[in-house]
Amino acid sequence: MISIHKIFFAVIVGSFILIFAATRLLSPSEIVSASPEKNIEISMNINQNDGDTQLHCTISSLYPPEIQQWCDLIEMNAETYSLEPNLIASVMLQESGGNKDAYSTSGAVGLMQIMPKDGIAANFMCINGPCFSNRPGMDELFNPEFNIEYGSRMLANLFGKYGNWRDALKAYGPMDVGYRYGDIVLSIFENYQ
Repeated sequence: MISIHKIFFAVIVGSFILIFAATRLLSPSEIVSASPEKNIEISMNINQNDGDTQLHCTISSLYPPEIQQWCDLIEMNAETYSLEPNLIASVMLQESGGNKDAYSTSGAVGLMQIMPKDGIAANFMCINGPCFSNRPGMDELFNPEFNIEYGSRMLANLFGKYGNWRDALKAYGPMDVGYRYGDIVLSIFENYQ
């Protein structure tokens, strides 16, 4: 027969384990931001072309129309940050499925699911205060042009820091899933070629 003392001890130990796990999983171990020194002005005329010129989308035709509709912005930022357009499309497919109004339960915003400085994300606390206080706000991040540019810049900076896509994508994605996020995005990238 199990004694009350054993049950009480198990509840106390279990509570400590849950508290520890929750605090480690809910606070990012590293703050990731797009570096401001590469901030660029995005042309508002990207969807305009002269009547004789047809823009040709180079991202894989296997991506759904929800991703294809952002081709011009994907390609412009891929060129600006020396990224593979299909990689940006893969992140977008995994993050939002191409929904510019995506808003996750953790507070990530827009096509590339960036954590903003406000909203739910403002509640994530790091040692020196709010984890995402140096990020743009939700209003900016719901703008597809700004969101894709900011996410692309983050990806380029993370690749520059880590030197490989698996580690860069691990840092870009949710902190509680580790390499699984990067593996999913890289799998999408490979399967949608």
